[in-house]
Amino acid sequence: MGSFTLGKAAPLELLLDACIAAFDDEGEVNGNNLPRTLLLMHRWYVSSKELAGKLLIMYRDCTGDDSEQLRLKICYLMRYWIVEFPAEFDLDLGLIRLTEEFRDVAVQLGCDQHLRLLDISTIPSYDWMRKLTQRKKQVKKGKASLLFDHLEPMELAEHLTFLEYKSIRRISFTDYQSYVMNGSVMDNPTLERSIALFNGVSQWVQLMVLSKLTPQHRADVISKFIHVAQKLLHLQNFNTLMAVVGGLSHSSISRLKETHAHLSADVTKIWSEMTDLVSSKGNYSAYRKAYSECEGFKIPILGVHLKDLIAVHVVFPDWIEESKLNLVKMQQLYITFKELMALQSSAAHVEPNMDLINLLTLSLDLYYTEDEIYELSLLREPRNTKSVPTSPTTPSKTHAPLDWASGVTTKPDPSVVNKHIRKVVDSVFRNYDHDHDGYISQEDFESIAANFPFLDSFCVLDKDQ
Repeated sequence: MGSFTLGKAAPLELLLDACIAAFDDEGEVNGNNLPRTLLLMHRWYVSSKELAGKLLIMYRDCTGDDSEQLRLKICYLMRYWIVEFPAEFDLDLGLIRLTEEFRDVAVQLGCDQHLRLLDISTIPSYDWMRKLTQRKKQVKKGKASLLFDHLEPMELAEHLTFLEYKSIRRISFTDYQSYVMNGSVMDNPTLERSIALFNGVSQWVQLMVLSKLTPQHRADVISKFIHVAQKLLHLQNFNTLMAVVGGLSHSSISRLKETHAHLSADVTKIWSEMTDLVSSKGNYSAYRKAYSECEGFKIPILGVHLKDLIAVHVVFPDWIEESKLNLVKMQQLYITFKELMALQSSAAHVEPNMDLINLLTLSLDLYYTEDEIYELSLLREPRNTKSVPTSPTTPSKTHAPLDWASGVTTKPDPSVVNKHIRKVVDSVFRNYDHDHDGYISQEDFESIAANFPFLDSFCVLDKDQ
């Protein structure tokens, strides 16, 4: 196999030849990005089983003087696939069976030394990607405050990041592909759940502000969430940052003139920086610059990158002249997919307190319509006929790209909400029933209930117990 000039389009077989040729005799790719690009992107065009099947036929049928070297390089490509994308070899049954078939053929051909390159026995389990509702075992840590007023912004930002990370890393390549192809989250529960979490955070922020009766108290909650946004930026969690900013910029909050009058100059300045950062101006140019400069663990704004994928998909065809892959499109999609799929193998350095996670999960489960929230806003600060002009610190429209997320308003199943409530009740008693008599103080009860503004529309809180 010589060197390849692939141009702007090429048949899949030619791409596979080029990927195999990219490996040297030691099995290194030496900076050639084609194998990685094809192995990440092939599912846009063919199944993994189909791709492995093509490699198996090449492996089995190759002849000539260099057939031994060619077979070795095909195995190098397989090993590279196993090492770089292990989840596929744990989750895709068709691919697992084909790899076993590959091993059988290697034995039949007397190439036993290739077996170690085709070994998938030590691949970690990606079971958490299969099961949507798997919950972590209770980790006993020091007592957490379960009161919003006592939680430090960093503590809140870390726990929101943990929830975000758990949700977003479950989204598979095919989930993203399905969304881009269909433009909806129909039959796409992992992506739907991620969007519901985004909307849940945004709504919870609004409800926490509107649960306070005085402008000063509402301003205190806004200030706290602005500091939470600042910490989310520090943690490089842009998706939850966008949800928080979206909640605070929502018309139900931005119209509260009296409330905003109580914000300090410092907080207003931070707020202005946060809104500029995630503004859609210049196709999110400020966010894109900040995101590209981040190193290590980071969570992108999902809506922005999904928009990018759709834009590329709409402009370019997948195939040219029927049998040739459009390499320009594949490269463009790869740039975005590389970022999104990196989350599956990254680790969030957050040590969550599961009591607090249970509490947040319940808080973010509550669902209200836009109208209900707006009515509540009018109740807090009725319309003023001599309305004050909006100041620059109170944007009148949402900055968040909520258009892509707006269709997802899944009302939680009451049984799920009740399960979360039971967990929270356990957490509350673990942390606040100091003499273990099965009761907590009225004062603690009132404080904890404040975390769930308007929970009583779902269930009746038991004041005695």
